[in-house]
Amino acid sequence: MGCFGSPGGKSSEDDAKTQKRRSDAITKQLQKDKQLYRATHRLLLLGAGESGKSTIVKQMRILHVNGFSDKERREKIEDIKKNIRDAILTITGAMSTLTPPIPLEKQENKARVDYIQDVASQPDFDYPSEFYEHTEALWKDQGVQRTYERSNEYQLIDCAKYFLDQVHIIKQGNYTPTEQDILRCRVLTSGIFETQFVVDKVNFHMFDVGGQRDERRKWIQCFNDVTAIIFVTACSSYNMVLREDPTQNRLRESLDLFKSIWNNRWLRTISVILFLNKQDLLAEKVLAGKSRLEEYFAEFSRYSTPPDAAPDARDHPDVARAKYFIRDEFLVTHKHSERRREALLLPALHLRRRYGEHKARVQRLSRHHPAHAPAAIRTALTALSPLPTAFRQSLLVDGRAAGCPTLSCHVPGRRTLAVNSVIVRQRDGNAS
Repeated sequence: MGCFGSPGGKSSEDDAKTQKRRSDAITKQLQKDKQLYRATHRLLLLGAGESGKSTIVKQMRILHVNGFSDKERREKIEDIKKNIRDAILTITGAMSTLTPPIPLEKQENKARVDYIQDVASQPDFDYPSEFYEHTEALWKDQGVQRTYERSNEYQLIDCAKYFLDQVHIIKQGNYTPTEQDILRCRVLTSGIFETQFVVDKVNFHMFDVGGQRDERRKWIQCFNDVTAIIFVTACSSYNMVLREDPTQNRLRESLDLFKSIWNNRWLRTISVILFLNKQDLLAEKVLAGKSRLEEYFAEFSRYSTPPDAAPDARDHPDVARAKYFIRDEFLVTHKHSERRREALLLPALHLRRRYGEHKARVQRLSRHHPAHAPAAIRTALTALSPLPTAFRQSLLVDGRAAGCPTLSCHVPGRRTLAVNSVIVRQRDGNAS
């Protein structure tokens, strides 16, 4: 009897050891995954539609995830062509609907407009050479240019001028989009998109969700274990209306949306970073003088630039005043909040687009020391600025200005976005 029991006993013992090894391996992997999850910072991009959230995600890919492959660049060509078509369709279509209507400078261009409106508008349009010929000719027409200048009176994508100026390049058979082309390309975000990247051995997951009203119901799916909400607003939208609601000013919609997020009792423990985006477009509008900020925000006529402001030296005083006004309109939300004790103002981050000059400057706009911010948020700001370790070639820390350090860094070969950020609330685990 014993001789029959021994092999079975040994087999059972081996099976038990195998199962234990597997169990230990699974437990070890679960612990590793748990540690990785805890060490990962989840950044949620929120904001109204067309504020520039997806562009920030693309910038992170360029800076921290080796950019876009040749295949991905080629896949963007169709979207860029669609941007051109949508732009010229919208502008030429608006010529007759504006009050008063705007006529063409050259009446021979009427046939070109008919082609754009009747042929190029078809869903199966394949962009033949005559499309580019008509588009280039129309874009040079002064009537079309005057219509473009009144684009705040109708819905036009921000990248319209950029791509219409480059039709002669994009129409070439060997055209490959540049990083700047990809950043400028507008594609409506529908759903939730996740981008993963690593900065200084720290893992980040950035979530981009659609900002249109019908997309916001999906936001609730993304709030679990979020390190910070990055709220993005387009400063240049002060004279524009929503695409989904022509009665609502875009910047006011953004202010209302920011206020609702700030005051949401379920989100009060989540840090909030405010990005005042598209400041280059804001500067163009202010300097053009055709859409005055006080015509849309009457309180701007009584506003003065704060005495402790530290604007970019290259900014016109009128532009600096407009930027600070918009910033302060958002900061009023936290100043009037019952949770004012949680408020923490931190660096304003200026990332300027300059041809020939690729420089990022992190400029302090508050008297609070950055050490007061949670480590996760300080790391997040590092990730969100175009200052990856490989490009930190000249770094200057100057703490002389009211104890507020200024960081400067030259980033070779990179073009940056016009962005301004301010942390308005730090994470507080004791918040009720």
